[in-house]
Amino acid sequence: MVVGILLAPSRSFAQDDRDKKVIQLSGIILNADSTDAVPGVNIYVPKKGRGTSSGRFGYFSMPVLEGDSVVFTFIGLKKQTFKVPEKVENDRISLILTMEVDEIALAEIEVMPYPTEEEFKRAIVAMNVVDPMAISRANMSPEMLLRWAESMPASGGENFRYFQQGQMLQNQDLYGPRPLRILDPFAWSQFIRSIKRGDLKSK
Repeated sequence: MVVGILLAPSRSFAQDDRDKKVIQLSGIILNADSTDAVPGVNIYVPKKGRGTSSGRFGYFSMPVLEGDSVVFTFIGLKKQTFKVPEKVENDRISLILTMEVDEIALAEIEVMPYPTEEEFKRAIVAMNVVDPMAISRANMSPEMLLRWAESMPASGGENFRYFQQGQMLQNQDLYGPRPLRILDPFAWSQFIRSIKRGDLKSK
């Protein structure tokens, strides 16, 4: 007797579902503040085991029954519900659904690098602070500047000058051997004059 009482409502519900008309529900889901499609929206009929999700361009399509309540949910957007009419003349329903942003106000969170204020103060007191001027003086020392100058690449002007010298030497090689400065009488005269002036004396 108890079994019969329990089964009677389920039979009536199943009979009601069979009497209802199947409707093909389809549509596009958009953002309320723009015309951008919303992909991945969960679309389902609660407690019926029927559902789907919107595609890449916000399109969806699923079979429903007359009188079903279809729920649309997406993280960050407000949940919406669409009630299928009880009596539908056609077997198709098309929707253009817009979903609004669900703004959630969270409490203010103070992020601390230490669990307690006392530990933070102890860490500050024990911190070994390096004088920034000492670092600057070390970087500006003559030895460091000379090392940087040796490793610094040539500028555009230097590269152009080296290129011009190379071109000039190639042109000289086309018309004969390069002249030796040690056999140049003008170079010897300049050298003798520099000795008389004392240019070579150590200062």
